[in-house]
Amino acid sequence: MSTGTLLVSTVGQAVIRSADEGRTWHRLGVKHQAIEFDAITRSLSFSPQVPETLYVGADAGLCVSHDTGGTWLRVDSPFNGQTVWKVAVDPQDARRIFVGTGAPSRAVLWRTLDGGESWFRVPVEIPEFCDGVNRPRLLAFAYDPTDRDQVWFGLEEGGLFHSRDGGDSFERLDDRLLWDFNSDVHNILVLPNHGEKVIVVVCVNAVYRSFDEGQTWTGIIAKHAFGLYYVRVMTAPLGSESTLYLSISDGTPGTTSKVLISRDAAQTWEVLPLPQQPNSCVWAIAFNPGNPQQMVAGTKYGHLFTSENGGDSWQKHWREFSEIADVAWTPAVAQIKAGHQSVIP
Repeated sequence: MSTGTLLVSTVGQAVIRSADEGRTWHRLGVKHQAIEFDAITRSLSFSPQVPETLYVGADAGLCVSHDTGGTWLRVDSPFNGQTVWKVAVDPQDARRIFVGTGAPSRAVLWRTLDGGESWFRVPVEIPEFCDGVNRPRLLAFAYDPTDRDQVWFGLEEGGLFHSRDGGDSFERLDDRLLWDFNSDVHNILVLPNHGEKVIVVVCVNAVYRSFDEGQTWTGIIAKHAFGLYYVRVMTAPLGSESTLYLSISDGTPGTTSKVLISRDAAQTWEVLPLPQQPNSCVWAIAFNPGNPQQMVAGTKYGHLFTSENGGDSWQKHWREFSEIADVAWTPAVAQIKAGHQSVIP
């Protein structure tokens, strides 16, 4: 019995899927798709309420699939043809979606409250150029599970922003972070933490925590804490109080990587045992909301790992991919008709 569908968002091979726990993998069809089968795709997202409806940020703009990734349609929007780096579907409201564009397009944050029928351009000042990556890309977005009016986003590079009015307006906060490169934001999480809410922010070189909604921060420098300096992914299973996961590497794309877990809201960390050294930085980690113990992780240069027990042990998949940008595990089971297919040799 299938446990859902694994999806890998790639840079140059669009979205590749498996509905049999990774035994076979299938590329997109070549006809009647809004994205090419060799498209650049950057971000996957879906609501647990509607797990067969998937969104992907691509070089063509924002695309949606209503059949678990079989057919992709472009969502008509003001950013058609611009590169979407981040899609964030509200896990509590499938019609509320934030979308962030970025390099080579201008970085902009957009919001829809009606599933993409209409769009609001968030009036926030984002720099057109930056030091580290030429043009910023909007990588990080977080909903506050304790207060739907509070949302967060961040850019690589371009700052950390917080809204208290559902995204109508934002305040920039990265100047309150402690060390250099504080405008280079990779991920944000808001954890209820058993009544003591904590905001956790990952910058390129550090992990920060705030217990007062961003007014003050403490943190750790990754190189000092972990021996590796480049912090990339931070994520948590849906409904998590204080457990979260982190990836760290020796650079980008890097030559190796570690996956860590914290069970106390980023206060302490332990390294999880991967079955072999990843070939590059772990670039994406996702959970199956139907069973949050099921995890999938992908590296920048194409290794894919899955876990059935919350990361206590992992399996490396036989299939290796072109550059991985994001991964997803939906409990919806795709009905895949073999076309462009990869099979275990």
